Amino acid sequence: MHFALKRLVLAAALIALPASAQAALSVVNVGAPAINCVFNVTCIVTVNDSIGNFTPPGDSGNARLQSRTYPGTAPAPAAGKRAYVYRVDMTAVKGLTAESCVASLRIKFGPIVQEPYKPGQKNDMFVVTSGGLGSVGVASATAVGGTLTVNFAAGGVCPGQTSYFFGLTSATTVPVASTATLIYSPSGSGSTAVRVP
Repeated sequence: MHFALKRLVLAAALIALPASAQAALSVVNVGAPAINCVFNVTCIVTVNDSIGNFTPPGDSGNARLQSRTYPGTAPAPAAGKRAYVYRVDMTAVKGLTAESCVASLRIKFGPIVQEPYKPGQKNDMFVVTSGGLGSVGVASATAVGGTLTVNFAAGGVCPGQTSYFFGLTSATTVPVASTATLIYSPSGSGSTAVRVP
């Protein structure tokens, strides 16, 4: 009985390994408008934007989480799917008592579809580091149990800064309203509106 219990624990640990190994997402830096070609062969996309507003603790001004979606159309690689793209904009924010930055963003996203954001390779997430807005990149991203966590580089998105646009693809073509959790540095958390699959 004792031996059987050990085997059961070992089997459970082995089953858990692949899930934890797959938690880290592959993130690739891309340029615009070339990234649009994954979704439309004309390399032109028609976007739909919405904004969630927030103010980090110790800061003043209106920070924004921009949600941007657009469809993949045939015969592009992402045909029949939808891009979900985000940007944390702190350009209208100033630190008052203590400057707070957005270190991480957490949203319920669901299954992610890998696409060839760079020729010859499929990745989970793209970050538009050239040809668009922004100065703060993505250091890492994970997906566990349908929850996407994006960790920003350089200590986070701080007052006066904006992140680059970063995006993922989903087979869910109709966006829904949801709530994003913002993790602040040096401490604290908040929330704002976001659109997700």
